[in-house]
Amino acid sequence: MADRMQHHKLEVNPQHPALKVFVDSVPFRFKQGEGEMIYRGRNELRRMEYAGHSYVVKSFRRPNFINRLVYGRLRPSKAQRAYQNGLELLRIGVPNPLPIGYVEERAGLLFDKSFLITELSTCPYTWNDLFFQSFSCTEQVARAVGRLTAQLHEHGLAHLDYGRGNILFAVEDSGVRLELVDLNRMHHGPIDMKQGCKNLERLPATPEMHRWIAEEYAEARGFSADECFRLMQAYRSTQPGKIDDKY
Repeated sequence: MADRMQHHKLEVNPQHPALKVFVDSVPFRFKQGEGEMIYRGRNELRRMEYAGHSYVVKSFRRPNFINRLVYGRLRPSKAQRAYQNGLELLRIGVPNPLPIGYVEERAGLLFDKSFLITELSTCPYTWNDLFFQSFSCTEQVARAVGRLTAQLHEHGLAHLDYGRGNILFAVEDSGVRLELVDLNRMHHGPIDMKQGCKNLERLPATPEMHRWIAEEYAEARGFSADECFRLMQAYRSTQPGKIDDKY
């Protein structure tokens, strides 16, 4: 039980106060190996069940020594930023798995680890899947990404890890539904056409996909579709390890 007595702070979505007990228990549950492993790498994601519902718990890697001094005092932790950014995106109508809360642990004066808790997304695919599976909705997904990106940028927000695994989608009777994940790194401030198109440079796309994205993005923001297409192609061409041609 000593681990549970380690000093920590937490915040819970005010719409779900009954989940405070669960959020508070997450570090202990994680240490006990509870939950189904979803991903293990620099960070770790597990699916956990509580009171009949499924949640995703993201454990952020322990930061380096300097950041262990900084986080929680001079700078918000990654979990806190991801939680707050998720709520902000929902307020402007940008879908992401519902943020439930976050919890941070300290070891004495040093920041130790942080955990983000969200609802489990029901989107079964990522943008990356478009390159390795056959879909009849590729154009719909690309155009939806163009519109969603424009919505973010019009509100002065840009996802700074806007890559192939962080755009989720589902194909439903009503059309394509998107969700964004991995929200701890977000730009806040005005975004012009060049900055907006550069924000898409990490997203693999064929020329046709870039054209669809550019048309929707440009229409939503009052830009030239041809110029957006040119910029997206140019910025993407600078990225190493592209899989664009495999589509």
